[in-house]
Amino acid sequence: MSSFRHILPILVAVLFTLPGVGAALAHVELSPPLTALMAGSAILAASFLLLWACDAAQADVSQSMALAAVALIAVLPEYAVSMYFTWQAGRHPEGEHAHYALANMTGANRLIIGLGWAVIAAIFWFRTRGAVAVGEDRRLEVRFLAAATLYAFVIPIKGSLAWYDGVVLIGMFVWYIIIAGGRPQTDPDAEGPGEYIAKLPKVQRRTVTVALLLFSAAVIVTNAEHFCEGLVATGKLLHINEFFLVQWLAPIASEAPEFVVATMFALRGRAGLALGSLISSKLNQWTLLVGMIPGVYALSAKTLAHPIPMDGLQMDEILLTAAQSLLAVVMLLTLRLSIAQAGLLFVLFTGQLVAPPLVHQLAGGEVWGLHADQMHPLFSLFYLIAAVALIADRPERLTGLWRRSRGSPDSPD
Repeated sequence: MSSFRHILPILVAVLFTLPGVGAALAHVELSPPLTALMAGSAILAASFLLLWACDAAQADVSQSMALAAVALIAVLPEYAVSMYFTWQAGRHPEGEHAHYALANMTGANRLIIGLGWAVIAAIFWFRTRGAVAVGEDRRLEVRFLAAATLYAFVIPIKGSLAWYDGVVLIGMFVWYIIIAGGRPQTDPDAEGPGEYIAKLPKVQRRTVTVALLLFSAAVIVTNAEHFCEGLVATGKLLHINEFFLVQWLAPIASEAPEFVVATMFALRGRAGLALGSLISSKLNQWTLLVGMIPGVYALSAKTLAHPIPMDGLQMDEILLTAAQSLLAVVMLLTLRLSIAQAGLLFVLFTGQLVAPPLVHQLAGGEVWGLHADQMHPLFSLFYLIAAVALIADRPERLTGLWRRSRGSPDSPD
């Protein structure tokens, strides 16, 4: 009975993937909303399967490596959406696909910190009235996240996201994976179906894990195009800004499994592990996801001479995302996230989300002499001021970047 209780969620997730896969393979013509719903449901279900498989992998690799793999594979839907739009941007440079790719990437990055981190800290505070603390071994992720964030500011400064930016960012991710892979193996932290798979005999465990990974990846690849195009067409059909749908609805759908699992860890009093998994997610999206965009665009466009096209709006989006990431890094230099810090992240995230449409609706379309399209640069400034204020309040925070992690001799100095 106990085994069936853990197997049932896997069977349900597989069943939810079938309508989307069947419609895609049979080339069934459906309305845009129904297409987006079926494809999105299949991707969402596949994401849970991926997450359980990666949880089980902790039985065979180090926890740091497993968390990195969970963070990487669990957001495969996010990669599929961004890479699809990027590929189409290279084939059809006259369209809006480049804007959609960058919107999806920046939305996903800001969602992890502004909502994900804040929710974990809030849950833990209501349970314990304390701050979330992550282990010393998470200092590795903080260092690499800091390096990627500082480099991200170069993109809006020079006004382009070129192939060499991708080389730098992907290089950071590879370096991080190499170091994380050298960490000692620990006991698995899986829960539910992932825990059940992890306790299977070695051959069965690895067979089930690989099968789930391959099946889920196939489902995501099969439905990515239908989900993306259905989402954009739905926006046009319902007169909803498709840029908004791609930036926020798609990341919410694709990252829901990871948010759900992290929330469950926090509810069980393991907020440090929950926040650690979301830190890894932020790191891999801020390095590998961003780094892949110019490379995929170059392959599609068949040239390295022209970077992916971006206008002032996209530059503002990247600057805002980098500024938010900088504030988050400064907060994490102490390896703790307090409820006040989480509240600040959530308030700023909510503000940058609602301010542009609210200002647009005002008489004259401006507030304090600022128009709606100037709200994001304003919030970038708010993030930067907050980061500087935290450093000024406690300058010793900066020592966290090069302090050697206890018990982690392989961490970079």
